[in-house]
Amino acid sequence: MKAFVFPGQGAQFVGMGKDLYDNNPVAREMFEKANEILGFRITDLMFEGTDEDLKQTRVTQPAIFLHSVILAKTLGADFNPDMVAGHSLGEFSALVAAGALSFEDGLRLVAARATAMQKACELKPSTMAAVLALPDEKVEEICEGIDGVVVCANYNCPGQIVISGEIEAIDAACEKLLAAGAKRALKLKVGGAFHSPCMEPARAELAEAISATEIHTPMCPVYQNVDALPHTDPAEIKALLVAQLTAPVRWTQTVKNMIADGATEFVELGPGKVLQGLVSKIDRSVAVSGLQ
Repeated sequence: MKAFVFPGQGAQFVGMGKDLYDNNPVAREMFEKANEILGFRITDLMFEGTDEDLKQTRVTQPAIFLHSVILAKTLGADFNPDMVAGHSLGEFSALVAAGALSFEDGLRLVAARATAMQKACELKPSTMAAVLALPDEKVEEICEGIDGVVVCANYNCPGQIVISGEIEAIDAACEKLLAAGAKRALKLKVGGAFHSPCMEPARAELAEAISATEIHTPMCPVYQNVDALPHTDPAEIKALLVAQLTAPVRWTQTVKNMIADGATEFVELGPGKVLQGLVSKIDRSVAVSGLQ
C-alpha cells in the first residue's frame, strides 16, 4: 500500500516550485490563483526571494503548502494514495490533496493559520529546541518538572523530539536534558513555540475559520497529527485540525500506525527530504522516495 506524506515548516528553499511553474500550465494557473487569493505575489518570493523572505511565517506556510499541493495535482492519475498524512502544516496539504478541502479553502486556512500563529508568537517570547538521543518518556518527565510552559511538540522519530514553550523554561529544560544524557538539546531558529499552550490565541482564532469552512470526505484515510489515527469523517477532521495548533505532532506514532495498517511505500511530496529521513529512521523496512 502506498502512503503520500507532506512536509511542514522548515522544508522551504529559494527556487521551490519554479520548475512546476515554468513547465506545467496547470501548475502555473494554480500558482497565479494563489497570488490572487493571498493578495501578494508569493511566487516571486518562492522563486527569486531570499532565505529571510521565506522564513517569514506568513510566507513559509503558504509556500510549502502550494509546492506540495500543486505537485500532487500535476501527478494526475499517478497520485493514487491508499492513505495520506502531513507533518504539522503538511496536514492541510494532505487534506487538499486527498479532496477533503478545496485548493482555495485550503490556501485561505493556511494563510489564516500563519497570520494567527505569527500574532501569537509576538504576544510572548517563546521558542523550540531539538532534543536528541533520549527516550520520549525521559524528555516528557523532565519537561513536566520545569517551572513555566515547556512541552513535547514534535515526536519526529525515535530519539528525536522537539520541545516547545517559554524561553526561560526551554533554557532550563535544555540544561536538565543534557545533564540526563541527551546528545544534543539545541534551540531552533523559529518564531515561537508551535504546538504548545503558547499557541492558544492562534487556536481560538483559527477555530472560527475552520468552523466556517466546508470539509468533505477524503478519497482515503488521513492520519492526523493529534492522535496519529486515520480519519475520514469531516467533523472529526475539523476538530483535530483545531486541536493541532496546541497539541504535539505525533509523527513517530503516525508512521508506525500507517505501516501497521499496510503501508509499504512512502512518497514525500513537497520541498526537502525531511520526512523521507524520518520515515527511514522509524522503520527501515519500508520504501521511501520523494518528488519536488
